[in-house]
Amino acid sequence: MKWQQVRELFPDQFVLLSILDYREEEDKKIITEVAPIRAIPEKDVNRAFFNAGSGTIVYRTSNKDCVIHLRKDPLLRVGRRL
Repeated sequence: MKWQQVRELFPDQFVLLSILDYREEEDKKIITEVAPIRAIPEKDVNRAFFNAGSGTIVYRTSNKDCVIHLRKDPLLRVGRRL
């Protein structure tokens, strides 16, 4: 299912999605095909986000596009200097 179809079915909601297809552009993963699993109530969004398995995401349908920003240096450590 295309992202625009998901937006029409679940207007302005968080939705748990299975990613079926995507393309990468620079530091972005642009999701092109998804399978909606279920709508997520506002109160359960954080738990659903952190419990999403491999190949699934929680995303809000108020966003025009479904895009994941990729981190190029995941081992970057941020902390205070002594």
